[in-house]
Parts: sequence; C-alpha cells; structure tokens
Amino acid sequence: MKSKIHILFLTIFITYSFSLFSQTIIDTKHNLSVSGPGTIKAVSESEICIFCHTPHNSSPRSPLWNKPDPGVTYTLYTSSTTQGNPGQPDRSSILCLSCHDGTIALGNVLSRTNDIVFVSGITTMPPGATNLSTDLSDDHPVSFLYNSALSSQDGELVDPSTLTGPVKLENSYLECTACHDPHANVNGDFLVVTNQNSSLCMYCHQKNFWDNSSHKNSSATWNGSGTDPWFHTDYTTVSANACENCHNPHTASGHFRLMNFTPEENNCLVCHNSNVANEDIQSELNKPYRHEVTTYNGIHDPEEANVVQTRHVECADCHNPHAVNNVTANPPAVNGFIKGVKGVDTDGNPVSEIQFQYELCYRCHADSPDKPGSPTTRQIEQSNVRLEFDLSNPSFHPVEGQGVNPNVPSLISPLSESSVIYCTDCHASNGNGSPDGPHGSIYPHILKYNYETADNTKESYQAYELCYQCHDRNSILNNDSFKDHKKHIRGEDTPCNVCHDPHGISGSQGNSTNNTHLINFDISIVQPVGMGRLEFIDTGTFSGKCYLRCHGKKHNPKKYP
Repeated sequence: MKSKIHILFLTIFITYSFSLFSQTIIDTKHNLSVSGPGTIKAVSESEICIFCHTPHNSSPRSPLWNKPDPGVTYTLYTSSTTQGNPGQPDRSSILCLSCHDGTIALGNVLSRTNDIVFVSGITTMPPGATNLSTDLSDDHPVSFLYNSALSSQDGELVDPSTLTGPVKLENSYLECTACHDPHANVNGDFLVVTNQNSSLCMYCHQKNFWDNSSHKNSSATWNGSGTDPWFHTDYTTVSANACENCHNPHTASGHFRLMNFTPEENNCLVCHNSNVANEDIQSELNKPYRHEVTTYNGIHDPEEANVVQTRHVECADCHNPHAVNNVTANPPAVNGFIKGVKGVDTDGNPVSEIQFQYELCYRCHADSPDKPGSPTTRQIEQSNVRLEFDLSNPSFHPVEGQGVNPNVPSLISPLSESSVIYCTDCHASNGNGSPDGPHGSIYPHILKYNYETADNTKESYQAYELCYQCHDRNSILNNDSFKDHKKHIRGEDTPCNVCHDPHGISGSQGNSTNNTHLINFDISIVQPVGMGRLEFIDTGTFSGKCYLRCHGKKHNPKKYP
C-alpha cells in the first residue's frame, strides 16, 4: 500500500512539474523534443523534461538528473585580477556542461537504452556560441566560493549577503544558475534578469568610478560601418551595452578578462574609429609618430607595477575604461579622459589614482628601465622627465607647477609667468580638430606642432610652430628677452633647440648660474672654446655671457647685452 502511495505521489509531482515547466520551457530552445521551436531537436521524442530529468534511474546528482557526468578535466579561467578560486565545474554547472561542453550526445540520457535521435544527424552540441567546449578559459568563472571574505578581498565585488532577487548562489558557490534559468528565457540567453545597461553584471560587480563614466552613460550608436562592436548583444547604444562594450561572458576572444577582441587595442578601436565615438583615434595611431599600441600584445597587466618594467603601451595604460569621461580640468589636474589610472608622483612614489596628468607620463618616461632616450645630445644628459620637471630645478617648463623665471615677455595671453601647462600642450595629436592626447602625430616625438631641431634651419613660423603657440614670434624676433635672439635664429639659422632644453635641467646636475632659461647646449652643434670651456653664465635679468664655439665663431666670452 505504501509503495502505491509513493508511486501516486511521484506521478502527481511529475505531472505538476511538467505543467509548471511547460509554461516556460516549452517555447524555448531547451525544449529539445520534437515540438521544440529550435533547430536542435529530436526526430520523434515527445517528452520534454526527459533530456535533463527522470523520475527513475537518475544520476546521483539532483534534481533527478538524467545525463551522465562528462568526466573530463576542464581548462579554467585565469587572470591576474581574479581574487576567487574557480575549481573544476561542480553542482549545477556540471549539469549544464553535460550538454554545453560538446562531449556528450544530446540524446544520451540515463533513462533510455539508446540515444534519442536528433534531426540533421546532430549528436553533440554543434559548434557555436552555445558549445563552450572543455576550454572554459574564455568563459566567466564558475564553481567558486563567493562569500563575504572574497568580496572584502576584492573591493569591486558586492557582498553576497546583500544579493537579492533573481541572482542566487548555490550553497555559497557561484554557478551557471546564478545568471541563467534553464527553464525560462524571458530575458534572452536564459538570463535570470536583463543585461541591458549591464543590470545583471551589476548584481555582483561594482566597478570604481563606473557611475560617472562615459561607457555607462553615453547614448552613442554604431553607424553600421566596419566591425560590429556589439556582435553578441541586441543592444544599440554604448550605455545599453555597458560592460559588454568590451567584455563577452562566454567564448570571449580575449581570454584574460573576457575581452571581445584580440589584440587588446581592438576592444577600444572598434568604437574609437569614429564609427561609434565621434573622435577617430584609429587614424591617429596610423600616423608615423605614435604610441605603438599595435606593437605589443599580452604585456600590459592591470596588476603590473606603477613604474613600467617591460616596455609597452596599450590604451589601458593611459585610460581606465570604467572611469573615463569628458570632464575637463585645468593643469596640472587630471581630466576625465585619464581618470582612475595609476601613476608615479614627483618623488617617484607609486600612486593608485593620479591627481595630476604628469603622474601618468612618469609611469614610462621617468624611472622605467627601458624608456625612450633623449633625442638631443646635451651638455647635461637626462632622460628621466620626472627629474627634468622637478620644481627645485634651476629651470623647467611649468608642468608640475609655476616656473622660476619671473620675466618672460614673449608669453602670449592668457599665459603668464604663473601659468602651468600640461605635457599634452606639446605632445599630442597634430591637426585642427584632432583628438586630445598623444595618440599620433606627423611630427617626431608625437609633438602637436612642428619643432625643427636641425642646424641651419631657416626661421619661420612653421619651423618653430610649437614654440610660437606660447611665445610670441614678434617678441622673440624683437629681442625683448635676449638681445641676439633674432641674430641667432634668423641670421645664423640656429634652432631654439641648440641652446634650450625644452623639458628642464635637473637640480642634481645643473645650477641657477649656468642653467637658467632652459640653457643646456646641444653639443653636436656647440663646442667648447679655450681650455675646453663650455658654459653660459647668468649675470642678471636679461643678461649673461657665453663661453663656446658655434658655427665657427668663438664666444670667449660673448656678453649679453
């Protein structure tokens, strides 16, 4: 009698479950029966639940699982930024993979002696986005313990104790079912909640700076040209795609951090080529002098030291995609385009979030062991720009703070002796309307304007266009600050660069007698005179004297005025 009652109860339960599931699963691709709406389905099998569940002879795994375990070892997701410890798939995730890893026939169920036959000769999951394979290194990690300790360790993860609504853990483990409901496809891809605006991602991930970032708030759309930046979603704006502008949670091309594309820069340039974003960074990076993002692959890492040890440059070295926005600032303060990146301060100390633009440049151009060298052979050699711009120096361009020279009559208003400038006032993309920043230029050293350094250059506005952006050409040629400016640059065809070192002279190498006014001679053009003497001596406001030989003429000394 008890046995009959058990059978009756089980029959009622299965009938109820089938009725419940049929309200949701019957019209989805997970209905693999002959009545299923998808192209992957059985030839004649009419039962729906049987492909996953059975009331008898089930696997030891719940809930009444009707498929054998794959019995394979999976290649797992790894990343330098992962704080969790993904293990071999377990719990509900291994159930999903019994179809979605492509190793077991879809019709191979424990309750049938023979495999259920599928249309078109299909056996295992066909190749495509739904076949995750046994290589899960390109998929969001699963089967890891997601607890408060993990969220405390990774400050950008939500405390799981606050998780409410459709996103649920399985015995404190994150499994496939945290994001996917296999019985309902209301939100597409069997997601438990829509991922428009990355709503699903935000249940667990709380990226720093995200709320004010352009990638969260931009309404820009794709113009239909080039590569589709959103090939794996149905969303049509930057804000709607949000995280998925760059990331693909399954079968990602860039395995590390699940990037949409490889190499790394393609995740940026697919939009920043004027097909989504207004400005065309791609074209700037095709110019002859540029930050060589295409040269390096797989070197940049978010966890690398602030002082770059292995020479490389990627978009993400200068831009934090979770923080970037178009908020402007005044020098030397950081603007929104480079907000939230790490750098190095004026003393060489690492900073986790730069406050000043120069701190970003110092990552590569200061203490890095493989930084670019000085383009000019100077009397005082220095390739560490952090030391060149130090405020204790005898002279420097005012990048870190106000300059030391109180009398610069050539400055063009609104510039004054108290002004501070950015590195990018000189180093930036050339051309009217070009994007801000040192992406690429037709001029050496990624200069925004032309700056001739070769000896015997004929003076013109075009030859020294960079200098003449800040220093009035008429003032220079009228000798307002130095009585022989005109004689040197026009009469002798001597470039500005022969006498002036445009960054500055380190206080540990130069002094306020010999190296004011950025004086640091180009020794490929200027030679010593008499007993090897080569120096400038500052004798007061707009006055000094030189000991040198240049263009065959001796200054031994030449006094000014």
